Amino acid sequence: MTTLVHGSDTLTRDALTVLQPGFVGTTAPDWLLRRIGEGLSSVGLFGRNIVTPEQLTALTTRLRAERDDVLVAIDEEGGDVTRLEVKQGSSFPGNYALGSVDDVELTRAVARELGRRLAQCGVDLNWAPSADVNSNAENPVIGVRSFGPDPDLVARHTVAYVDGLQGVGVAACTKHFPGHGDTNVDSHDALPRIDVDLATLHARELVPFRAAVAAGTKAVMSAHILLSALDPHRPATLSPQILTGLLRQELGFEGLIVTDGMEMQAVSATYGIERGSVLAIAAGADAICVGGGLCDEDTVLRLRDALVNAVRTGELPEERLADAAARVRALAAWTQAHRARGAGSVPGAAVQEGTAPGAEIGLVAARRALRVTRGEHPYTPVTSAPYVASFTPVANFAVGDETPWGIAAELERLLPGTETGSYDETTADSALTAAGERRVVAVVRDLHRHPWMIRALDGLLAARPDTVVVEMGLNEAEPRGALHIATHGAARVCGRAAAEAVVGTGA
Repeated sequence: MTTLVHGSDTLTRDALTVLQPGFVGTTAPDWLLRRIGEGLSSVGLFGRNIVTPEQLTALTTRLRAERDDVLVAIDEEGGDVTRLEVKQGSSFPGNYALGSVDDVELTRAVARELGRRLAQCGVDLNWAPSADVNSNAENPVIGVRSFGPDPDLVARHTVAYVDGLQGVGVAACTKHFPGHGDTNVDSHDALPRIDVDLATLHARELVPFRAAVAAGTKAVMSAHILLSALDPHRPATLSPQILTGLLRQELGFEGLIVTDGMEMQAVSATYGIERGSVLAIAAGADAICVGGGLCDEDTVLRLRDALVNAVRTGELPEERLADAAARVRALAAWTQAHRARGAGSVPGAAVQEGTAPGAEIGLVAARRALRVTRGEHPYTPVTSAPYVASFTPVANFAVGDETPWGIAAELERLLPGTETGSYDETTADSALTAAGERRVVAVVRDLHRHPWMIRALDGLLAARPDTVVVEMGLNEAEPRGALHIATHGAARVCGRAAAEAVVGTGA
């Protein structure tokens, strides 16, 4: 690796400043600390970096011992996408559950408590909330991460979520601009394309982002999607028309523009991460998110040197890079000021008096989000240990496959001896054989999207009409079973609320 300029050079520092890299491990590696000392201003955390709140606090404290204004970012949406509780499942329901309740004060309270926990651990930039309008029920990557299909509903809950996070000193990063909801392709895998006219985009996709900008969101994350009506050639992350023309000039956003992960195939497969990063900064982005997959020092150096070289060859104006770095530093100053005013002696805390709604707010919200539909025959609550058949689709990259989901663990707590099995691309026969004489609880996720799952559930209900059906994804299919429970998400608290309903102690 050739270092183009000396580490103290302004250009090199600016190039490091605009990077938001990840790393491997639960303690800060030496290379990361060294680069922070040279100008790296942000670090992104993922589930692999977190074990306990105490460990996370020690990690962020160590990072700030190197540089007290470093931005520590995380992808903590709550619900299905959690990094704080990647091994346990989230204590908070996700956006779809909150949107289904449609109580903005509840959404604000959930975001505030989530933000309080992040702040206590020293995290001050959250790559959330998702402001995508989930107008396509076949969307494989947004789904329950969206507040719903109605633009106005999504807008008011996005505003409440931003208010909740930023009220406790955690910067919100509203995503995925200009809207990832009307896609049937996951941008982790390929480039999604949205071919609707400008009128539709303004009336649907852009409504929540206009609201978030007006509410003062500190950051916005771009999407790796092609919107032909805005830019037929480049994805939004690399498009001056979208980032500068639309977001900066038309919507009037003055905060930090962060890219989605640059190693995602929607960008990297065509442009590579180095050229993609240069094009993103040139288009108007201020911070390059990388590290979900590429999380080593060499990645940081490659991107740093690509940006420096682009300035030296004239491809990237030096003032554009300097402006991007200045916006990163401005956000870091805002978060640092909140930490300085924070409560108590907890490192990283930024909690204001009277703002914490209580640790159980997530469970309260999950219980309120339940939709329970009784079948044609009288329902008898499950009172002895049942068999839980979980029909498991392939998890998308954002959710990951590390985080447990379902209701078996919560039913085991209420009904010791509960047994469970996980099935994919299967028929009902194996589940029926495993269940024996036990009552069956069938757990599905986005039933409407998976023909194999529909066939398996059909067979199960034909043989065992007293089966309870729990839908933990989008509630698009007609209610089925002796009792149908829609949780509007697969967070751990959603599973607990559903288990209470199964045994007759909940909704």
